[in-house]
Amino acid sequence: MRSIFSYFGKDIGIDLGTSNILIYMKGRGIVINEPAIAAINNKTNQVLAVGENAKNMLGRTPLHVSVIKPLVSGVISDFEMTQEVLRHLLKKANNSNSSLLNFPKVILSVPSNLTEVERKSVEEVAIASGGGKAYLVEEPIVAALGANLPIEEPTANVVVNIGGGTTEIAIISMGGTVVSKSLKIAGDNLNEEIIKFVKDEFKMIIGETTAENIKISIGSVISQGEKIEMSIRGRDVSSGLPKEAIIKGAQVRSSITKPIKIIVESVREVVEATPPELVGDMLRQGIHICGGGALLKGIDSLIAKETSIKTTIIEEPLTCVIRGIGSIVENYNKLEYILDDPLRPKEIIL
Repeated sequence: MRSIFSYFGKDIGIDLGTSNILIYMKGRGIVINEPAIAAINNKTNQVLAVGENAKNMLGRTPLHVSVIKPLVSGVISDFEMTQEVLRHLLKKANNSNSSLLNFPKVILSVPSNLTEVERKSVEEVAIASGGGKAYLVEEPIVAALGANLPIEEPTANVVVNIGGGTTEIAIISMGGTVVSKSLKIAGDNLNEEIIKFVKDEFKMIIGETTAENIKISIGSVISQGEKIEMSIRGRDVSSGLPKEAIIKGAQVRSSITKPIKIIVESVREVVEATPPELVGDMLRQGIHICGGGALLKGIDSLIAKETSIKTTIIEEPLTCVIRGIGSIVENYNKLEYILDDPLRPKEIIL
């Protein structure tokens, strides 16, 4: 008789992102891509929804229901809730309600600047969720792998991964990181800046979901040569009554200038700290951007202008990291050397 473990015993890869969790299953590809959010009943401690269903509840719940993001800036802030979300999504990936989950190898991406304690927490949550053994790999390396860059060659592969909670900038050569910088400034910070701007400019309070829609719809970092605007709805600061206003693309661009400037300056710092020989390679290879922030209009042109290096957006930037993890899952024996090794000499971390 076929055992339950033979059905569930597939190696998996997980992109444990601040905004989204993506899961890759060996032989099946990407099986899950859902928000890293859970809704919980505070009275009973019962988990009401996870992923997309929980995200739809943001700003719409009664007082006894909390919508929680268990990961902050790439770090697990709520271990039990992260485990709950992960187990729920793994069950969904298996089309099963069984509590018995078994994955021999779980490969997870992590920001490059995590402490040993934070890394250990990621390993433990993977094992507690059904993993036999957990392996970590730094996000910029798998992003480069997912972008089909020649990471094994002695040449500079420059990756800028702008996610929800962190921005990872790294120079990768011969399967390892030469120079890297990790910022806790990314997509979520842009949303916060838009919320602040709307409150100051229009005396109106909007939620995170509305801010996200504004950023995606009309957000940009350089002028697009056309006047774009959209209608937004929120609550009037003074009266507390519903209010509607028109926000222009130029206003959104102005509101996110500060965090964008920090990201671009950090890219320059990494370039300036790169060994001279690799700088020459960099001019040929260019800079590659991925993550949700890569969809911000004009970000590639701005980085190219500030660094004098051609900059391109990786194809399907939102799934770049999980595709790289998937490559390791499918070709473990060939690519296991790029997994995190405590004994490996460390790169220059800015």
